[in-house]
Formats: sequence, structure tokens, C-alpha cells
Amino acid sequence: MRCSNKTAIPRYARSFTRLWRFGFLIALTGLVNAGVAEESGTEEPNPVSVSGSKSVQDFGVLPTHASELNRENLQRAIDWASPRGAALYFDPSDQPYRVASGIVLRRNVSLIGVHGPVGRGTRHPDRAQPVGSVLAIEDQEHPFITVEGATQIRGLQFWYPHQTLADPEKIVEYPPTIRASDTSPAQGVTLSCLTFFGEFTAMDFRTRPGNCCEQVLVEHCYGYPLSGQFVLIDHCYDIPRLLHCHINPANRRFIDGGYSRAVVDRVIARKTFAYWLDHTDNAQIIDVFTFGTYGGIRLGPATYGQLTNFNFDCVTVGIHKLGNSAKNRNWQIAQGSIIANTGTQLADVHPIIIEGKGHTALMNVEAFSGSNGALTTFGHSQDFLWVRGDEKLTVSLFGCRMRNYVAAAPITVDNPLAVVQAVACIDNEEEPFQMP
Repeated sequence: MRCSNKTAIPRYARSFTRLWRFGFLIALTGLVNAGVAEESGTEEPNPVSVSGSKSVQDFGVLPTHASELNRENLQRAIDWASPRGAALYFDPSDQPYRVASGIVLRRNVSLIGVHGPVGRGTRHPDRAQPVGSVLAIEDQEHPFITVEGATQIRGLQFWYPHQTLADPEKIVEYPPTIRASDTSPAQGVTLSCLTFFGEFTAMDFRTRPGNCCEQVLVEHCYGYPLSGQFVLIDHCYDIPRLLHCHINPANRRFIDGGYSRAVVDRVIARKTFAYWLDHTDNAQIIDVFTFGTYGGIRLGPATYGQLTNFNFDCVTVGIHKLGNSAKNRNWQIAQGSIIANTGTQLADVHPIIIEGKGHTALMNVEAFSGSNGALTTFGHSQDFLWVRGDEKLTVSLFGCRMRNYVAAAPITVDNPLAVVQAVACIDNEEEPFQMP
């Protein structure tokens, strides 16, 4: 051990001295910068907070401002944040931020609120409106937010205060709440912990081949789109992920009540799918739910991937799988439940429809049917699976529970080239079923 004839200074004291000097230098630098700004007559923006976000209120986006002014100021905030890669934070308030449509979320920017998904709704103590980080949308001019790449929207509520609850003739067909840019590739986009109240279409990522979207992540998003379309993705090759999403007409119950039976019936009559994909590679779809839409999910001709842990409740068609190639238009579908019981006529009600080329592997997928007071129902489906078309395709089923269908057999094959094999399945009479 080396010794010194100098008096030893405790280590914690030396650390404190360094910290004191460092803090003094920071304070001095701040005073100098403030003096320079004052002399130059310019106003420096407030520094980004320790959490890495900056309040939109610093830019004049306020619950007390008109929607057009808030749009102007929010766009100014986004333009400021883009070259810095900054996050913009919506401070919670008992009044919503009214913002006109037409916002462009430029590259590198995150919009952040305080919420997880708040199905059933936050609620003002005295008024029928949500509280917190709430964006109120009142016009129909444009998609509310158009997103570019490397962007994030998280923890926000989108509220359409003028949307009807009870009268299907008064449904307002708003443009999509969130849309992918058609001029700048929306690649590396995260949409997380978002709740929609009164939307017509929630998230539209149908892009062109020359402007494809990639690495789109949609997770923990809740709503009930009155178009019947919650997430639409086209030309997303690397790769779309839909995780933990929930669609239910009762999602706004604690704000102003759920949608009426007549409105839900009108949504189903549109014959659209809650989740819609085409031109995607190896799509990952896990833990998705819908209630009261015509279709659960449409897997377009140019798609392949995995769909697991799902529930499509009170639909006409649960899964519609297509394919345009025998090579890789293949879907692995497992651990799901479908309640197909509604539509214009019973003959249209099929938990699963498969057509086109490719392979579909179904494992531990069940279907049953019954009545539900939230919408008009038959209480039955036509069958469990309808295989149609005139191109060769293959289907395998294992461990599927099939019941409450009116056909003589659970699987209807109207394709002479189809190869269908079922093993260890259970039919309507709770008897073993296999095919061939």
C-alpha cells in the first residue's frame, strides 16, 4: 500500500466537490446563454425535459385554444421536433385538446400521452367526455394525422365528440384517424396504447408499391370503427405486427354509453373486416379481438404469416384467407375462437373461408354460435369451414372444436382441387371428426 504524508480526503468529499463544481459550471453556462439570447432579441425554446419529451403546451397547443390554432401550433411543434428526434408530450387535462385535422407527423417525432389503452373510457366527473391526454376531432376535411417514418404515437385518446351513438343514419364517415404518408415511406412506425372513441376508420396503412410501409407495429390499441375497419395494411414487407388489439362497441360505455344495436347492425352490413392485410411478408398477429364487425380478419392473396391467440366474436366471417402462390402464401393459425352468428342471411355465416393457392394450418381453433342482445343474430353458423375456388390449395386441421352449425358436416368443400385433412377434431355432436 502506497502512503502519503498529506492529509487524506474522504472519497465521498472529493465526489461532492466535483459535483458542486459541475453544477456551478452548468448554472454559469445557463446564465451566459440567457444573456446572449436577451442581447440578440431571440427566444430560445425551453429545454427538453429529463424524460426526453417537451410539452406541446410550450408551443401554444392548449385545451382552451380553437382547433385551427392548435393544429397550427402542433404542426410547428412537430417541425421543431423532427430534426432533433424529440418527443412531444400532451399534458393531461380535464378538457380535451381540440385539434383540426391535417397534421403531418414528420420523421423522427413521437407524440406521447399518459395512458395505456382505456377501454370503456376515462370520464370527466361532471361531463360526458374523456379526460387526460385527449385529442378531440371535429372536422371531416383530412385524415387526422399522416405519419412518416421513424415515428411513434403512444398513450393518447382520440375522441370524435360529434359521432352518433344511436342513429345509424347519422354516422359521420370521418377520414382515417391515422394514415401512412403517400409521399414519404412510413417505415419504423409504432402505434401503441391508443384508444379511439367515435372513429370511422382508425389506422390506414394501405400504401403504394413504390412507397411501401415497413416495420409497422400496432399494439394495445382499442376502439370500435363505424366503417368496420380498424387496421388496414398493404405493401408492408418487413414486417407488420398487430398485437393485443381490442375492438368493441362498448369501449365508450363509461363516457356516454355504448353504441346502439341499430348502429352495430349497420357496421356489420358494410361487409368489411376489422383487420385487413395484403402484400405483406411474414405478418405477426397475436392476441387480437373484435366484436360486432362483419369480418374478423382478411388475409389477402399476397400475404403469409402467423395468427395466434385471437377471438372474433359476433361476426359473419371470422377469417377469410386467400392466396396467389403455392410457394409461400401459407398461414399458421392457432389458439383462437370464432363466434360467427350474424349477417344478412344464415348461408353467408362462415367462421372460416379459404380460397386461392397456398396452405393453411389450423390448430386448436374453435367455433361456436349463439345469441347476443348487442346485435341481430341467428344463433348458428352455416358450417365451420368453407373451402371454395378452382385452384389447388391445401388445408390441415388439428384439435379443432366445431359446433352450432346447420350444415350436415362442419367442412364444406366447393373446390375439386382442394386437399383437406382433419385430425383429432370434434364435431357438432361432440363426436370425433376426421377428414378424409
